[in-house]
Amino acid sequence: QVQLVESGGGLAQAGGSLRLSCAASGRTFSSYVMGWFRQAPGKEREFVAAISRSGSSTFYADSVKGRFTISRDNAKNTVYLQMNSLKPEDTAVYYCAADQGAVVYTTFRNYDYWGQGTQVTVSS
Repeated sequence: QVQLVESGGGLAQAGGSLRLSCAASGRTFSSYVMGWFRQAPGKEREFVAAISRSGSSTFYADSVKGRFTISRDNAKNTVYLQMNSLKPEDTAVYYCAADQGAVVYTTFRNYDYWGQGTQVTVSS
């Protein structure tokens, strides 16, 4: 089992940047595919980005492609989400998730473990 704790959320202006971190504890971090998802009020949880176990492959939702970057540091048991050129529609609770499989999925139902979430609010 792995425990996930997100940090780095907060308030940003449109066009600004934030970096989210997700620290993992428990079993070997490098054996998990990691993903970021978000959920805005009244909306379903949606995929944002995911990264393979080695970090060699990354995947993004079309809505964040070119603005967000996912990365991981397996030595530090941490995955990051660098968010640039933020827009008001990026406002949501952001969740870190871990999947024990080798395939990188973009659907939240495939992920086994979740953090508690961190709020990101972007003002116009």
